[in-house]
Amino acid sequence: MATSRKTVRAVMRGRVQGVWYRGWTVDEATTLGLSGWVRNRFDGSVEAVFAGPGDDVDEMLRRCHDGPSAARVGTVEVEPWSGRVEAGFRQLPSG
Repeated sequence: MATSRKTVRAVMRGRVQGVWYRGWTVDEATTLGLSGWVRNRFDGSVEAVFAGPGDDVDEMLRRCHDGPSAARVGTVEVEPWSGRVEAGFRQLPSG
């Protein structure tokens, strides 16, 4: 059964920079077939936008709570996103 499309912005806080979190996010999101992007933020968090079938976006958000093995994720804040999302998943420069 197909699920509706979902697009969210997530901000991960904790020890999420310098632990390959962005690269891991690109790999995981690509494996799930999601579109969007990920970037480090100047405040030490990691920000991402995930777009795709709702079940796959929800799965990615579950994975974000763990992250790569060296990460220690404290919180994952999620909100709806209405901005433009290009096809494919990529890493953006810090912002």
